[in-house]
Amino acid sequence: MRLINTLKAAGAAAILVAAAAASIAPASAEDMGFKGKSAGDILIRGRVVGVVPDEDIKSNTLTGEGKVDNDVIPELDFSYFITDNIALELIAGTSKHDVNWNTGTSDLDLGSVRLLPPTLTVQYHFLSKQRFSPYIGAGVNYTIFYDSKPGQFNSVKYDNGFGYAFQAGFDYAISGPWSLNVDVKKIFLNTDVSVNGGAVKADADLDPWLFGVGIGYRF
Repeated sequence: MRLINTLKAAGAAAILVAAAAASIAPASAEDMGFKGKSAGDILIRGRVVGVVPDEDIKSNTLTGEGKVDNDVIPELDFSYFITDNIALELIAGTSKHDVNWNTGTSDLDLGSVRLLPPTLTVQYHFLSKQRFSPYIGAGVNYTIFYDSKPGQFNSVKYDNGFGYAFQAGFDYAISGPWSLNVDVKKIFLNTDVSVNGGAVKADADLDPWLFGVGIGYRF
């Protein structure tokens, strides 16, 4: 149900993006030119992203498991093309998630936390001179946890840490430097959680999926 609700929100955002793309699209066949991807290009995209944790949170001192809710966020990313086909992408965005612990008989409120997960990937772009250009990528992530609210507890602390990421997506050229983008990322992210100064500890694999749709402009 959480995934369905997030995808619904992302779908509504996709409709808005499609409407924006339609406003950018050329009005006549004479304006149908587009710019292929080339070495030295800088591509800036604005996306709406559904963040869907695929969590596995366990504790040796507390029965049950942790749960993290989804979020829908704006995201900005920057890509630099080293060659016509190879690019570096850096994403910037932050999400907020409510956290609870299901003991099997009750839910304990662990409050909320914000994540800032800058991610750098190396991408390979297929069909770089074509209107439809899919790509794949892989890279590293460093997630910063901040603005943690402890809920019904005195304190909840999350350790920052490195992870790795994989992605796949495509750009569809609209007109000139403008393009429509659809992107999916999988980030493998682990953090140690300490509750009430370490009285309770948990190992959390968050491993979120990121489903994004947006508009790009290439310089």
